[in-house]
Amino acid sequence: MDIENKLLAIERDYLGIEQKMADLEIVSNLKELQSLGKKHSQMEPVVEKFRSYRSVKQSIADAKELLKSGDSEMEDLAAEEISALEPQLEKFEEELKLLLLPKDPNDEKSVIVEVRAGTGGDEAALFASDLYRMYNRYCERQRWKIEVVDYNDTGIGGYKEIIFRIDGGGAFSKLKYESGVHRVQRVPATEASGRIHTSAATVAVLPEVDDVAIDIRNEDLKIDTYRSSGAGGQHVNMTDSAVRITHLPTGIIVSCQDERSQIKNRAKAMAYLKTKLYDTELQRQTAEQASERRGQIGSGDRSERIRTYNFPQNRITDHRINVTLYKLDNYLDGDLYELIEAMTIAEQTERLRTLESPAT
Repeated sequence: MDIENKLLAIERDYLGIEQKMADLEIVSNLKELQSLGKKHSQMEPVVEKFRSYRSVKQSIADAKELLKSGDSEMEDLAAEEISALEPQLEKFEEELKLLLLPKDPNDEKSVIVEVRAGTGGDEAALFASDLYRMYNRYCERQRWKIEVVDYNDTGIGGYKEIIFRIDGGGAFSKLKYESGVHRVQRVPATEASGRIHTSAATVAVLPEVDDVAIDIRNEDLKIDTYRSSGAGGQHVNMTDSAVRITHLPTGIIVSCQDERSQIKNRAKAMAYLKTKLYDTELQRQTAEQASERRGQIGSGDRSERIRTYNFPQNRITDHRINVTLYKLDNYLDGDLYELIEAMTIAEQTERLRTLESPAT
């Protein structure tokens, strides 16, 4: 196995971290201990899989030795064992290759999600509201914290747009596949003839950026305050608590009106602006690498129609991987796990194929 030396080095590092974590000086340093613990947990799946692979490989080697024993009954048993173990060995090899793929540096980050109504008028806005609820329910299942940054509602239960932050370890790794155009097919409540309408909403999932990663000069900002709109009670409507920030060099505008405090809204808006600036740079880099992404899986191409939600058939279809599930009701209730897993496997397989392809 070509990667065996790399796996042996990882195992040595893993054991070295375990020794450090038992050191009394390290134990008394909470920050260092947490850092080592994080590295240890990240390496553990690889090491455990490698040990299973090595055990099976040794069992095959032992069985092959028995083939030379001269005992026909023992040789038959050894041959049976080899036949049973070799598929396991191949499976472990493929799994180890996937585990060794380079990690997306943004995978562990929290995210800011933008959901916007597309074509379809009020029906699209209602669908945007459905998507927000779906992500909200998924966050509840994951025990992640979700908080609204900004919104523009229609007054009838829909959202022209809603922007919210999801705080949870690994949020981007799970939700990055949601970026794109989501299409819905259903009969609107206002449709007397029962005719199915098609409308759409767009979703953008942005990895949240660390404060140190983006430097913003005060002179590059134009900051306005205004009164919040929509639901929120008398206090919201009578104070200029909402904040709008314009980044003059790029023209990017962000706003936040969810908090009653102008200071809190400003802090949220600044965090959102940093994320938008970071995402702009990521999108530029992604565009430059577009020729290398044949399948667009996990690319975050937001102009791409990625999924169709068909209500009459209780069907959800992901067009990137040609997977259809007849459990739309479960999906809209936050049970996103099956499609997320399918997308993760598809992206890993595509990356593995790209890495293994001979250079041209």
